Amino acid sequence: MRRALDGLPPRLRHLLLGWASVGCAYSLGSLWPRRAIVLPELPVDRWIPFDPAAIWLYASFFLIVPVAYLFARPEKLAWLQRAMQLCALAAGAVFLLCPTTLAYPPIVGDGWHAEALRVFLRFDTPHNCLPSLHGALTALSAWALWAGRRRLRSWLALAWALAILFAVIQLRRHLFIDLSAGVALGLLCGLLAARPATVFNFSYQRT
Repeated sequence: MRRALDGLPPRLRHLLLGWASVGCAYSLGSLWPRRAIVLPELPVDRWIPFDPAAIWLYASFFLIVPVAYLFARPEKLAWLQRAMQLCALAAGAVFLLCPTTLAYPPIVGDGWHAEALRVFLRFDTPHNCLPSLHGALTALSAWALWAGRRRLRSWLALAWALAILFAVIQLRRHLFIDLSAGVALGLLCGLLAARPATVFNFSYQRT
């Protein structure tokens, strides 16, 4: 395994080790046969109407993560990997101990948006809502892409991240309560991963 990773470009290696850990935690949590708690809607959720057209912006989440690893400064790569691994560890524990779900709205209509959403739902799970890993990884990706000297890129990354978070609620894959918890988890794990002597350092050390 180590030899296989040694042969990969550093950015790809960090991406695989960071994002794959999140996928493992998400999949493990969805397999645990426990009754899930239904999260409540808040007024802010009702203010954002459900719209299947948000599927396209929502799907761009699967672009912002690899973009973060591709364009972040080299010194941020190990940090981003560690932060995502911490998110996977913390969220996976919550998914197993306290699974949550939502009252998902029905999908009506036969347009492109509705059909794309139906296809997406074949690969999604109705559980593992709180904390939202979409929120956590989106926050970390925007953080990794933030570069003070490149203001345009930094603000574009932030705007992209905020648009994804809005689309997540608009598509009702998460609600404000679990999305906010996910963003908070991402920021907390980012701070912990930045500590030079953290006991949660799961990095693959070669760069």
